[in-house]
Amino acid sequence: MFSAILINKNDDGQSAELVQLDESQLPEGDVTIDVAYSSINYKDGLAMTGAGPVVRKWPMVPGIDLVGTVSESSNSEFKAGDSVLLNGWGVGELHWGGLSQKARLNGDWLIPLPKAFTGKQAMAIGTAGYTAALSVDALINFGVTPDQGEILVPGTPGGVGSVATALLKKAGYTVVASFGDESEKEYLTKLGAADFIHRDELSEKGKPLQKERWAGVIDSVGSHTLVNAIAQTKYRGAVTECGLAQGADLPGTVMPFILRGVSLLGIDSVMCPKGPRMAAWDRLAKDLDPAMVDMIGAERGLTEAIEAGADIVAGRIRGRVIIDVNR
Repeated sequence: MFSAILINKNDDGQSAELVQLDESQLPEGDVTIDVAYSSINYKDGLAMTGAGPVVRKWPMVPGIDLVGTVSESSNSEFKAGDSVLLNGWGVGELHWGGLSQKARLNGDWLIPLPKAFTGKQAMAIGTAGYTAALSVDALINFGVTPDQGEILVPGTPGGVGSVATALLKKAGYTVVASFGDESEKEYLTKLGAADFIHRDELSEKGKPLQKERWAGVIDSVGSHTLVNAIAQTKYRGAVTECGLAQGADLPGTVMPFILRGVSLLGIDSVMCPKGPRMAAWDRLAKDLDPAMVDMIGAERGLTEAIEAGADIVAGRIRGRVIIDVNR
């Protein structure tokens, strides 16, 4: 028997609870893993609270991230004893995920745990940090350079924004981070933010074209925040988009795209091919200080995962929440 968070649905709605399961109940897969750590992402919070239609197969073990040790494998790439990492691929949505002491998965979804990180540190980074790395790579590959001006990072001090701030600083960019409370500024400064903008300045409806300020933007918020960021982006600048914390709508106009040549770059971390996925983790291993990783992540036990899911949806989480599934 092993412990897991299980989400069920009936005519009265859905519920999430900590349960005991038998290994025979695990879904199909060619690699079985003894999970060490998972994490709580915004998507996990939506799944556990029912605040968003994340879960598409019932019952479901949430957790879109996990790290652990292979206990059984019929996949040629992995053997018992290997340390492995998973981000995305529909786990926690269509296939049982990481908020569990055991997981059985398709080995093609796994990558080796980078030697630069412990399992706990990899979960402090998690999908949020890996998505941040994909976003930074997208800006760099697009051609946005540090000398072109400031980079706006809305969504700080959340997970994506926290890691993006640290990676951008390491790459030589000047980062302007959003904040909601003055107390967040010290944390964001340590990560590498050079200046700040209150999130309220971006969150309401604004003009289709505004004063040009940003050479690039890494956004995880969506809705009016994204639209205002686009409207303030410099001529031929680029905006990456990976989230919808404020909303999934795009209440703007085409004016910044056709008059300023602004580019909107979509970032998908779930089904991202192995090449750019490995490149993102290589960037994290090279440019993210392990001490910075430890500052970003706060640990809780599996018994606290459901509460943490509610906290992240309510905006009460700073940085990343790591879940030790064995306590």
